[in-house]
Order: sequence, then C-alpha cells, then structure tokens
Amino acid sequence: MTIRVLLADDQALLRGTFRLLIDSCDDLEVVAEAADGAAAVALAREHRPDVVLMDVRMPGTDGLAATEAICADPRLTRTRVLILTTFENDEHVARALRAGASGFLGKYVTTDTLLDAIRTVAAGESLLSPGATKALIGQFLATPPPAQRPTAPGMDELTNRELEVMKLAADGRSNAEIAGELHLSVLTVRTHVQRAMAKLGARDRAQLVVLAYRTGLVSPDGR
Repeated sequence: MTIRVLLADDQALLRGTFRLLIDSCDDLEVVAEAADGAAAVALAREHRPDVVLMDVRMPGTDGLAATEAICADPRLTRTRVLILTTFENDEHVARALRAGASGFLGKYVTTDTLLDAIRTVAAGESLLSPGATKALIGQFLATPPPAQRPTAPGMDELTNRELEVMKLAADGRSNAEIAGELHLSVLTVRTHVQRAMAKLGARDRAQLVVLAYRTGLVSPDGR
C-alpha cells in the first residue's frame, strides 16, 4: 500500500527536493504541496493524505496552527502530521505534541531517517528526535498536583497491563524494549498499545504519551 504524503514548506526548492526523494520510493507518493499553513489545511482536507510533512515557520498560518487544525478535523482522523523544522526548540516540540503531531524531526536528519520517519508515523507510531527527550516532554506536559490532576475518558477501562505498557511508552521505550522488559512478544505489546489508544480515543502513540503525562500516570521525575 502506497503512503500518500502532503508537503508543507514555504521554500519551493526544499519542497522539490523532498518530492524527488519521496517519489523515488515505491511505497511513498507526494500527492500535493503547500507553501503555507492555510493551504496545508485546505489540501489535507481535499486529498486526505496519510502523512503531512509540516514545516513550522511559514507565512500567514504557521505549521503548528495548521497542525492543530488538521488534527482537530474529524474528517482527517487517519492523517498523521510529522513536523520537520530547522528550529527545533522546546516550545515548538511542546506545541506540536499538544496539537496532535505524531512526530518531530530537525531538518538536519539524513535521507534514510526522514523516509523511515514518514513510514513510522504512517504506521501509527510516534517519532521524536533526540531533542524531544523525556525531560523535555515532562517540562511542558508536567501534571498539576494530584488534587487538580485531570482525568481522561477511558482511563478507568485500562487493564493493569495496558497501564504498564502505557507508562513505558511514555518513558520513551519502543515496542521491542517494552517487550523485553515485560517478557512479552512485540505483537502482544503492540496489541496493548492499540487497545489503550482505542479506549482513550488517542489517534496515535504520541497522543498516548501526552495523556500519560497529563493524567499523572507518569510524571517528569519518572515516578
């Protein structure tokens, strides 16, 4: 199955480079290009791509606002947003995660890393660059004191094993690492992750991590 990609970047030369790179892969295809956030939202609604490769700094509507609009649109529940930017800073990572982005990469990444990132995000996994560390996520998604801690619909429905897997996912562990720690198969871990996402209404693994911090299931100090 071909992964359909929408490119959103205000630099035409960069979009052209990405198009050549992506279209050279048998399993990837660029379906549209946008030079600003507003166009990205409109084209996402028109083409319903699997992945939007989104720049942050664009004229008019920026990439983060566009990400919020795309992720909030019920018609685009299957569309994933992968943020790709030169300006990889804490605030951008935090806003991207809150907006519903599934991945965040700096533009310094290698060709293979970028292509693998598109495939990873399209598969429903989250992908954060080295700059988006556990400490960073904790800093911006830190939970309030227990008395004020919000709840998420569906949390009470999670099994103990699903909660355990969710905690480890929020700690940045991959399915393979979780499987090794809990002595489970990777397929079993993936099933637990998918069930937790379904119960919580999370569109992907990145949202599952956000919910783990926001509800206090895990905290910035690792407890």
